[in-house]
Amino acid sequence: MMPTDATDPRLPPGLTVFERGWLSANNVLAVGPEGATLVDSGYATHRDQTLALVAAALGGRPLDRLFNTHLHSDHCGGNAALQARYPGLHTAIPPGEADAVRAWDDARLSYRPTGQTCPRFAIDAVLAPGTEVPLAGLPWQVLAAPGHDPHAVLLFQPDWRVLISGDALWENGFGVVFPELEGQRAFDEVGDTLALIAGLRPRTVIPGHGAVFGGDETAVNAALDRARSRLAQFRQAPAQHTAYAAKVLLKFKLMEWRDVAEPALRDWAVRTPYLQGLHAQAGDPADLSTWVDGLLGALVRSGAAERRDGRVFDR
Repeated sequence: MMPTDATDPRLPPGLTVFERGWLSANNVLAVGPEGATLVDSGYATHRDQTLALVAAALGGRPLDRLFNTHLHSDHCGGNAALQARYPGLHTAIPPGEADAVRAWDDARLSYRPTGQTCPRFAIDAVLAPGTEVPLAGLPWQVLAAPGHDPHAVLLFQPDWRVLISGDALWENGFGVVFPELEGQRAFDEVGDTLALIAGLRPRTVIPGHGAVFGGDETAVNAALDRARSRLAQFRQAPAQHTAYAAKVLLKFKLMEWRDVAEPALRDWAVRTPYLQGLHAQAGDPADLSTWVDGLLGALVRSGAAERRDGRVFDR
């Protein structure tokens, strides 16, 4: 995790960003007259670190509100732990999956099919696109941002022109376009969301992963150009996007385990419904186990994993 900086001149007073390592999304802590609010809570296995970061920053005062930009496990896996630590915590999520959370449908919420971990949590309200919420004493616009996730939202502060982008825009791209992998036409939605962001003309972006970037429109426009270029590549070669998504899911699990016996990793992969679906979508004539071996080999060649003595290590 990178150090936090509550005095970044690009950010409004009262806003602190916890830049987290992979598995966990970044967290944004906002303190103002409305209370203390955390945006996104990281992955479940990092919950102790999340609790420690929040407690240290708050200095004994309670956390009042928790917002999620979307409900992928790396953005909301710490929700349950935060709710247990702060019993009065008010939690709000994008509206599209509110019913699935109330019923705790872990298949619809993607946790079971992706083989990821997210303890059950409760919700109190929704972040409805077209409304405003206060953070650090300022009004932030809630905007729909479908593409990477059909229900995701952005949070934008127009006076400071600061954008909390979730996985809709990173400094070098954006998150896997999961609806495309489920047979929905979502690349167009990614393009629409990038156009929405460009129209906002943010000066500074707090992404879901990686460092805060911007400070001027030039840097943000460069990130948008890179994202559009990546989108064009995926449009032209959807199979490239499918392979990328499969490697991301495999790498994510490997980061969670850190090291694992190779047969156990292969067994997890062949039993994971999302990887089964991606294998079918890829049209690879090899059986699923052989296809997974190919993905693992690609991770090893790229330096993202290491094979040694019958085990696989995250790198």
